[in-house]
Amino acid sequence: MAVQVLPGTEHHPNAQATLGAALAPGGHPSHAYLFHGPAGSGKRTAARAFAAALLADGSADPEGVRRRVDHGTHPDLTWVTPSGAHEMLVGDIEEPVVAAAAMTPFEASKRVFVIERADTLIEQAANKMLKTLEEPAPFVHIVLLSDRLAEVLPTIRSRCQLVRFDALTPAQLEAKLGRHGIAPELAAACARLSLGDGERALELALGDGPALRAGGERFARAAIHAKVAQTRPWADLLSVKRARGEEAVARLEQQLADELELVSRRERRRVENSYGERIRRTRRRVETGALDLGLQLSSLWLRDVACLLWQTPELVHNSDRAQELARDAEGRRADTLRAAVELVEETRRRLRSNVTEELALEALAYRLEALLN
Repeated sequence: MAVQVLPGTEHHPNAQATLGAALAPGGHPSHAYLFHGPAGSGKRTAARAFAAALLADGSADPEGVRRRVDHGTHPDLTWVTPSGAHEMLVGDIEEPVVAAAAMTPFEASKRVFVIERADTLIEQAANKMLKTLEEPAPFVHIVLLSDRLAEVLPTIRSRCQLVRFDALTPAQLEAKLGRHGIAPELAAACARLSLGDGERALELALGDGPALRAGGERFARAAIHAKVAQTRPWADLLSVKRARGEEAVARLEQQLADELELVSRRERRRVENSYGERIRRTRRRVETGALDLGLQLSSLWLRDVACLLWQTPELVHNSDRAQELARDAEGRRADTLRAAVELVEETRRRLRSNVTEELALEALAYRLEALLN
């Protein structure tokens, strides 16, 4: 009998074999899986499809079950995302997963818990989960997702069956972007700039992605051409950062307004306090992520200039900006470009701590300018 190919696993033979065997007649799904691989490789899609297949097993209306799973309304599916700025907190796990996993299913024969960004579990939260992972109820299945397998705590990783999702090739990503109506030249560049991350490729090509990409390019080129003081190139990156933060906050404030309509007056203060903390952390996570991506794009621009100096144009990521890269390479030295990339990466690491972002970017711009000129 052919192995079932779940959505999201089309390009991943390891995931196909593991999950298909678990879902085959007579198969025995594990109580805990860890889906690992680059963002955008299909882990989330596969997790939702796998959850739907588990919950639909034995149902009189399997298609109805799948529809509700797709819409996030099935009562036996719990989907957890971190509420911390950069980490999964105890509160994200204790009630939604540990306590709920002891309760019998509402309507299906199983309960499924999907936990995103398992690499961000703090040690206290991980410790709360250990007993559930070691001795789960027979109806419980837990799926953890991670883009960074090495950062998942060993105590968690060792108790899960690993399911590998490989990075998509630039050609596969380019085809994916083409299906969204993105022009071939732009699709090719965004596919390469994403470094195998399918979500990142779409992010760069759509919405404010082109503006963030342009900001990262301007940041690098201002330093190369000694125009930092005149252009203040960090302003573009900060502008996109603020816009993304405000958009994320607006979405959560709308969710808060919707929820307040359903709770009693006595519960309003608790809900408002809970959302206030969540909004603060979400803004921090989104804004830091936007700046990190902007600096990564600056780093890749500097790297591309170095590739031209090393006479390896086939390794260039900004494939749609060949003329601009060639101009930036004139009269430059590859070793200084390499040192410039290291400066940018150092600042990216510092941004994860509580530094003043504008000052960090301004200092980086002037350091790059001095190095490159």
